[in-house]
Amino acid sequence: MKLYYAPGTCALACWIALEWAKADYSVEKVTLGSKEYLDINPLGMVPALQFEDGQILTQAGAILQLIARQHPESDLTHDQGDLEEARFDEIMDFLTGDFHPAFWPVFSPHRYTISKKSEELKAVMEAAYGRIDIAMTHLDRLIGNSNHVYHEKRTIADAYAYVMSLWSLKTPKPYDQYPNVARFMKSMSEDSVVQAVIQKSR
Repeated sequence: MKLYYAPGTCALACWIALEWAKADYSVEKVTLGSKEYLDINPLGMVPALQFEDGQILTQAGAILQLIARQHPESDLTHDQGDLEEARFDEIMDFLTGDFHPAFWPVFSPHRYTISKKSEELKAVMEAAYGRIDIAMTHLDRLIGNSNHVYHEKRTIADAYAYVMSLWSLKTPKPYDQYPNVARFMKSMSEDSVVQAVIQKSR
């Protein structure tokens, strides 16, 4: 398998998960929006995972879930039981459907206005801060007294939440202002795999 990534993006969560799972893979750094990468993923976004037969899988949530399913011995997903599966899916849906999109106006304000005026683009970014705070506060509740997003165990949700929480450093209220998230981020940053991926991805 080959993981296509760009520095600082949610693709790093997939890279971390691949390492945790001890998967057989390679990585390739791409330029978002380039013609070469658009041939791989017409949406122009990362991550994308290419299989030996040439098939491409996109979307971080789907790739993370696949990694967990293909490496059950790594125990990177939910505990046994239908409700546990649903609870874990709820967390992953929050990360992909609420947490991730909350940051879009910060990184791509031009998507949310037809104006090209800097003051209006800035207003779009500032309007996103409230929604990001709501999402960060919910993540803080999910973590609670643990060092993980789901129960007391390391899962793909940790990798995803970690990378996106780093994005809060670009807002007026970074992750260290949420006590449980701050503790989680400290624990994650001490993980040797996380350290290696962050270093190699630059």
